[in-house]
Order: sequence, then C-alpha cells, then structure tokens
Amino acid sequence: MKLVVVGNGMAGARTVEEILSRGGDRFDITMIGDEPYGNYNRIMLSHVLAGEADVDDDDLMLNPMAWYRENGITLHVGDSAESIDRFAKTVTCASGRVIDFDTLIIATGSNTFFPNMDGLREADGRLARGVFGFRTIADTNGMLQMAQARDDVRAVVIGGGLLGLEAAYGLTTQGVNVDVVHSPGHLMNQQLDEHGGKVLRNKIEALGVGVHTGKRTTAVLRGDDGRVAGVGFADGTAIDADMIVVAAGIRPNIELARRAGLVTERGIVVDDQMRCEDEGSIFAVGECAQHRSEVYGLVAPLWEQAVVLADVVTGANPDAAYHGSRTTTKLKVAGVDVAAMGVKGPEHPDDEFVQFYEPKKGIYKSVVVRDNKLIGAMLLGDVSKVGFLSQAFDDKVPLPDERISMLFDIGTPSAATGAAELSDDAVVCNCNGVSKGDIVACVASGCTSVAQVCAKTRAGKGCGSCKGMVGDIVTLAAGSDLTVDASADWYVPSIPMTKPELIEAIRTRDLRSVSEVIAELAPDGEDAAAKMPLASLLRVIWGADWKREEGALFINDRVHANIQRDGTFSVVPQMRGGVTSPAQLRKIADVAEKYDIPMIKATGGQRLDLLGVRKEDLPKVWADLDMPSGYAYGKSFRTVKTCVGTDYCRFGLGDSTALGIALENRYQGLESPAKLKLAVTGCPRNCAESLCKDFGVVAIGEGRWEIYVGGAAGAHIRKGDVLATVDSPDEVIRLCGLFIQYYREQAKWLERTYAWVPRVGIEELRAILVDDRDGIVAGLQQRIDEAVAGYVDPWLDRAEPKSPAQFTPALPLLPLPVVPARGAAPSPTVVAS
Repeated sequence: MKLVVVGNGMAGARTVEEILSRGGDRFDITMIGDEPYGNYNRIMLSHVLAGEADVDDDDLMLNPMAWYRENGITLHVGDSAESIDRFAKTVTCASGRVIDFDTLIIATGSNTFFPNMDGLREADGRLARGVFGFRTIADTNGMLQMAQARDDVRAVVIGGGLLGLEAAYGLTTQGVNVDVVHSPGHLMNQQLDEHGGKVLRNKIEALGVGVHTGKRTTAVLRGDDGRVAGVGFADGTAIDADMIVVAAGIRPNIELARRAGLVTERGIVVDDQMRCEDEGSIFAVGECAQHRSEVYGLVAPLWEQAVVLADVVTGANPDAAYHGSRTTTKLKVAGVDVAAMGVKGPEHPDDEFVQFYEPKKGIYKSVVVRDNKLIGAMLLGDVSKVGFLSQAFDDKVPLPDERISMLFDIGTPSAATGAAELSDDAVVCNCNGVSKGDIVACVASGCTSVAQVCAKTRAGKGCGSCKGMVGDIVTLAAGSDLTVDASADWYVPSIPMTKPELIEAIRTRDLRSVSEVIAELAPDGEDAAAKMPLASLLRVIWGADWKREEGALFINDRVHANIQRDGTFSVVPQMRGGVTSPAQLRKIADVAEKYDIPMIKATGGQRLDLLGVRKEDLPKVWADLDMPSGYAYGKSFRTVKTCVGTDYCRFGLGDSTALGIALENRYQGLESPAKLKLAVTGCPRNCAESLCKDFGVVAIGEGRWEIYVGGAAGAHIRKGDVLATVDSPDEVIRLCGLFIQYYREQAKWLERTYAWVPRVGIEELRAILVDDRDGIVAGLQQRIDEAVAGYVDPWLDRAEPKSPAQFTPALPLLPLPVVPARGAAPSPTVVAS
C-alpha cells in the first residue's frame, strides 16, 4: 500500500514514527519535504540562534537521513508538492515528479505571517534584504551570518510572542542590539495576562533588549542601496535597524489543499479521525489541520493527533478519535520559565482567583478555580508547582481546600505533586510529547541513565524546562540500577573531560585559545555552547597570556561594560570597600556631564553606576575617569561591600572597611565560573549583609572573624555556611584566596557558589581548604598568587582596541526617563537604591 506524506516537519515525521511502531512496515512510504534536510526540531532553532546548539547537533535533528534509509522510507528533499489530484490519487512536485498514493497525509504545517507593511518585499515578491522570518534553518543561518558580520548590528523583532522573544534573546547573545516591537499592550498576550506580561517584560529588558508595546509597525524603511534601514510605526515614530525579524504569528499552510479542492477554512477541515472532510483516503495532521474549528500551534496537540491518525491508518484502532486538546504550555522564554493553561483570569462572578505578583523578583503566579475545578493557571519565574497544576487541570487530582497551596508549599501534601505522584499519562515534555509512562517504559527497556532516556525518548530535548522532572522520574524508575552518564561531568558538552582533567590537558598541551582547545580536545569538532566557558577557563589558567578570540566572547566581555536595553552601556568604576573621596566624586560628576551620561545610580554593592554610556564613548570615559574597573559586567570577582566597622560605628567589633578594601585590592577582577560578590561586616548586626554573599566575613570580637560561604539574596535565598572562624584579617585574606581558587578550578560554568557549596558540602570544603586534608593548599596558594600577580586592568583596551569594531558606534539611543533626585540638579540624575 502506497502511503505518501506531504511535509517532512515535526507533525509529518512523528505520524510516520507512530505508523512504523504499529507495524507500518507494510506500507510503501514516501515523504516530500521542502527543505534539504531530514526532520528537525524547530523548537531548537532558538538554541542555534543563541549559540547553544549547532545545526548538526543530535538534539536539533530528530530524524537524520539514515533513519529514512533504515526504515525503507523514500524521502524527496528540497522538492515541494505543487498539486494533488484527488481522483487519480497522485501528487505532482515542483520538480515534475508524479507520485501515486493509496493514502495521503498532508502535514504542510504553517508559515510565518508577514503583516502588510510598506517596503517589506522587493518588486519580485521576495523579502527585502535584511528581513527574516524565524521558521527554518535557512532563516536562522541568515540571521547568524548577518549578526556575526560586524559588531554593531541593530535588529528589530516584530512580535512579542514566544517566537519573537526567543529570536530577540538569541540575537542578543550574538552581540546584536535588539528591540522588540509588539502591537498588543503586553508581551505574550496569548498566554499571559497583563501582570504576567509586565514581569516578563522586566526579565526581557534586564537582558538588554528594548521592549516597545502598543506599537503597530506599518513600514520597513529602506536605504538608498535597498537594504533595511529601520521600521516605521503608525504613530509616526521609527527605529533604525539593519535587520528585521518578523515573528508576528503563523498561518496554516493550506494552499496545496485549497488548490486540490479540499475543504479549508482557517486550516484543512478534518474529522475526529483526522480525515479531510468528504474524503476517504486523504488526512491532515499538525498545524495545517483544523479540528472542530480549532487550529493548534503548539506541539503537544500535534503528537496527540499523530497517535490517532496512526491508529486509524494502520487499523490498530479504527475507532480511535481525536477530541481536541486542552493545551498546557510549559517552556522557557529567553531563559525564563513560563507555564500557562486554560483561561487567564476569572470570567464568572463566582470564579475563585488566587494571584501572587512579585515583579522585583520576576515571579508571577495565578490560578482560576470554578466549581472546585482548575480551569486556568499561570506561572512565571517559578514553575515548581506545574506538575500538580497540570494534573489538576486534567481533573486527575483533587484540589486542596487551601487554594494558596496550589502555588506554594505551605504544608498541604495534596498540592505537592512530584515524580511519584504523577500519573503515567501525564505529559512531562510538552515539546516532544513524552509522558511519564514513556519515560518509565524506557527505563524498563534497559535505559538506566538520564542521558540515555533523553536520547531515546527526546524528553528534555526542546526548551529544556522539564529536565529536572525527567531526572526525578528516571531516578524513581531506575532505583538502584540508576547509572550516571559520563557526559554529565564534562565541563563543556563537546570535550569528554571533567573540569580538572580539562585544565590538566590545556596546561600540558599549552593550549591558549578556544580554537586550539576545540581543535585538539573536541572529538566531534566545535560546539557553540563551549566557547564562552572555555574562554573563561583559559583566562583562569593563563591569565593575561591567553589568546583572545573575539568570537568566543559575549559583548560585555568584548567591551568591558554592561550592555543596556537601549544599546548603551553601564560603567561602574571601582570604589574599594564602597569607600570614595571628594576627588573621585568630582571626577565622576565631570565625566557624566562631559559625555551627557543620563543617570548615576548607587548600586546594591556600594558603587556608583554610570548608565547610558555610548559604545564609542567608552574608551574616553575610562580615560577621563582614570579609575580601575568595578567589574559589574563580568563573571568575575566583583565587589566587597562593607560597613563602617570600628571607624565610626558604636557597635563595631572589627575594622571591616580596611579588611574589605584589602580583599578587593588583592583579588580584583579575577575570572571565575560565575560572578562573585563579597561583604565584610564589623559586627553580627550584619549591616553589609555578609551572611548572604558568596564570601562573607563577620567580626565577632577579640580580633576574631567568622567566614561564611555560598550565600545568596537574589532570585535564590540562602544563608551562607560557616567555613571557618579565624584570628586575623590576614587569615581571612588567605582563606578567601584558597576558596576562590578552588571554586575557579572546580565549579561548573555559571554555577554560583550558593549551588556549588552545598553540592560539594561545607564539611568537605573545610577538610580541603582549612585542614588541608588532601595536601593541595600549597598548589592553590601558588596559583592564586600567580593570578593576582598577572592582573591587568581591562579598561587599558582604550589605548589599543582588540579589533577595529570593538568600540564602533552602537544603536541610536532611545529616550529614557530622567528620574529627578531630591535637591539635585535635573541632569545628571542621581538615584539611591
């Protein structure tokens, strides 16, 4: 029997997989795909754009060419179906190829929706140069090539939904200055209410992305050479841009079906067996299909449709029926966890509505209950309760009487749904339609590590937000047979070595650049996700003697300043221990006036932040300040916060100010796996917040100091563990160096001390660093001494830029509000946080 599938995307390939699993090898299967590849995961394109994956990665390619050969499938790639003859049962392709069928499945998916805008297209209908959708590998490669062509690329993303925000995030990681323009009043308005949209906006703006809501784009502005120059809005304003990414939605691709005479509305109309209306042997599946007036743009409904269609086509269950999907969205948007299901807010007067809104911490949660049933939920920033809420949304668990426990753990066990409580049919990975039962069955078949299960089921291979739950289920199902995948301990994904092994190999082979490390130590070649951690590690090992490669660095590290949402930068000069002088203050004020810096802000680390510095002005600002860097931009030793200690405080038990300055003098700017924040407090009243820093010191009297490590007071809250109690400031400084060097050499990339310290264990750290159980303290001391001795102020780049584009102009500035300070002149503004 000849089975033809038009469309080689996620829905078409998943349907074929389901057919094969039901004895579908009796079919002579032909697949037709527009793109010249095997089937790939479009959700992963955002990871490719962000440099976290490559187009050749296994996580991206769901079914490589070998899969088609192994299953006897004929695949015509780079060819499109142009017409269907329903009566002759043939499909004619653009190449002229004519293919017979007994059963036809249309899985043509959807296309990017391009709104009607002046200047969007050339005279021949092609998109203008510099305009992209975000739908295919070709789109992604085109954006990457343009983003990497030079350092000052400016992009506008039209559309503030999931796809638009992912495009903005990816381009930002490539060093592009990005603005997102969204016509509705708040971001992701299809999934989030206004409060959720506001929290998400704060998160997106914190990445340095400009956000413009309530703006309708009416024109693509073009230069004399025909290239993109910007976008114009209905209100007469405009933004300059070199690249425009249109992510304003998708539309079902139904032109082939319409030309064939099939019944189409918004999509191809199908019944509960996914059969096209009035047809006996033609089916449609995925985003192109319209079932009971609904068209789905999420992947989970596609997987459900594929199961039903496979049952019907193979005869495994001729009565199988698709009744529609209750969509639950759980994903990461630009690195932010988001989950949404059902309605966004109360619709009836007696609906129960529980809402928690904490924009400062980036958390928003809400649930809507009607007649004791969950009909809607929204989680942003903290999705720890999504397992329970998903179960409740599907009426599989009862709701607790204390509704607030649906959002927080307050001692009500009925709301604490973990791996054990999930039902087998609960979908764990929405991106790839993997249920708990699928994972348990995979473990039962012999896969006993998380990596093996993820590889076989594809769980966790999409946005990645489900990886924690996948790990919990594998651990539960495997029990004592659980094995740890070796790659889990690799420092970077492409090099099969732990961090200590990698350090030893780099030292032994004298590898000093990222490209040298990859060439010698990565068996399968370059992995984009390895570049930044390798660049950081090389700086830890070699200090100033590493070989700098611009392509391995984030924009902040290339220009030694923190990029802001309007394309400007923030400069934080060093004020050791938070202490300044009249001369420094005058200098900062003079520089702010000279370069029209719009805001000076006191930071939480007791420094002054100059916000709004133009990229081209950075070298001149640093030269005029003539002060060292405060490292507010880097994964490095940043600041030491202090109180006034014994100098002026009536309660001071130790000279915290002098000790803080000494610590900062010695360890300033040291590269580390993640940022390091320190504090020294002169008494247990803890005015400098030492108990919640990466390394905190508290004077307790009689010349003694307590040292706390692994504290946090940001998105995560953790009181530090006591590493030691010492008798002198010199001993504090020594132990600080040992702790920092051991952390530099052992911690994972981007692993903050609040995660690293409990992972290693405070008792273990005491044994290694304080008691020298393993005899490594002398080596740690030598290496930290070498690192300190090799310190070079990065702001000296002002004299000899590392590349011609390092300090070339960035975006034209957007007007930002000027916040007046009491008793201060209107500009520059000084704000105390």
